[in-house]
Amino acid sequence: MIQVDMSASKRDSFGKCAMRRLRVEGNTPAVLYGNNKDVLALQLETVAFTKSLFQINRKNAVVNLSINGDDTRYVMMKEIQTDPVTDYLIHADFFEIDLETPKSFAVIVELEGTAKGVDLGGRLIVHNPTIELEGLPLNIPDNVSVDISNLEIGQSIQVAAIELPGNVKLATDGAALCVEVATASAEYVEEEEVVASAPESAGEATAETSES
Repeated sequence: MIQVDMSASKRDSFGKCAMRRLRVEGNTPAVLYGNNKDVLALQLETVAFTKSLFQINRKNAVVNLSINGDDTRYVMMKEIQTDPVTDYLIHADFFEIDLETPKSFAVIVELEGTAKGVDLGGRLIVHNPTIELEGLPLNIPDNVSVDISNLEIGQSIQVAAIELPGNVKLATDGAALCVEVATASAEYVEEEEVVASAPESAGEATAETSES
């Protein structure tokens, strides 16, 4: 798992007006909680914080959060709030973790190669784009890889077949399918079943509602 350095400072201003003023001044308000410690109100310099967020986008990452330059906490991003119109940072939540305590994390499954069955007209179905791994935070890989190049129509790969580092263990059901190649006709049947089991159309529902 990657590690990223960030800097923050404690803040003693609260309320909507104070938060708005912080943002105008180029800072993002935040809070830090977890690890059985008191909640801390923080602020981060927005430009530097945004650059760091690009580094960890959609990744599991441990943040080495330096607070006031003399107190480093090991944390993870819990939530980022942005303005729905401008996408400007509004608020951030950090969660402190213990690096010596195993935890479960969702890890992306990367597919390598092109399945033979797909070249022959089959359809690739990804059942588990991520899997849960348990281990010490810094031992969790950024992703795991599955070679699907030899996968033919009608064949599949179970989660248990994914190669993992020796210092982590699988938390997802190993019998679950990770990926399979289905026939084109299977795709057609699935679509037919969906249509057959679908509820009445919106127009029919509206007419029935108006009648009642």
